[in-house]
Amino acid sequence: MSFFSAENISAGYNGKTVLNNISFQVEKNSIIGILGANGSGKTTLLKAICNIINHSGICILDNQNLSKLSARELSQVCSYIPQRSGIDIDISLIDVVCMGFNSRIGIFNQPTKEMHYQAIQALDKVGLRHKAYENYRSLSEGQKQLCIAARTIVSNPKLMVLDEPESALDINHRYKIMSIFKNMAKESDSCAIITLHDPNLALQMCDRLILLKNGEILNIIEPKNDGLEYMENALSKLYGTVSLVYCKDKFNKSHLVILN
Repeated sequence: MSFFSAENISAGYNGKTVLNNISFQVEKNSIIGILGANGSGKTTLLKAICNIINHSGICILDNQNLSKLSARELSQVCSYIPQRSGIDIDISLIDVVCMGFNSRIGIFNQPTKEMHYQAIQALDKVGLRHKAYENYRSLSEGQKQLCIAARTIVSNPKLMVLDEPESALDINHRYKIMSIFKNMAKESDSCAIITLHDPNLALQMCDRLILLKNGEILNIIEPKNDGLEYMENALSKLYGTVSLVYCKDKFNKSHLVILN
């Protein structure tokens, strides 16, 4: 049995269907990426998984039906990172990261010294330790995403659900943040579902890719296992005619690259 499975997920807004019977599985210690044009249903799918919007179908995580969990119970096993954090108050980075402990402490309790230590370590991991006590609102959009990533690290969820976490980042930080989530999935017996804007990043960092169009799955590919022609044909349904080639970096390591 898969660690996570989505079964016949359908959802929409104001009577209009956006997702139509979406089903897929994610194995433990893996990352599945979702590629698709704007309006294809990527964000809607993530919100349905996290019970943010009404939907039909079910999502099972480690034998738990997510729709049956309370909001607090869900936050203990699932971490959702939207494209924008929604935090619009004066608050320090360390306090933002400590929000990751909220599901584990009482409403009126404060984070412990150990939790503060873990928060500092998480900020160090994303390169923001030196800003731990600065105002979150003073950060760039990319730095805010890194801070929210640190919050996810301390929450230690079974399932990470991320909506284009790389979209506001430069190329170096795109690979850094994806490496953080990839390592988390590998090391903490969790998994991640991530919508991505950059197909090259997706090909290099994800174990499997869902190709989504008009609210339906066109195909699911595995970059490390599927043949180039098969993947080219699948990706061409999203991006028009494309080519896939292997390029070597300065360390002689091969990377799969999509060319338009």
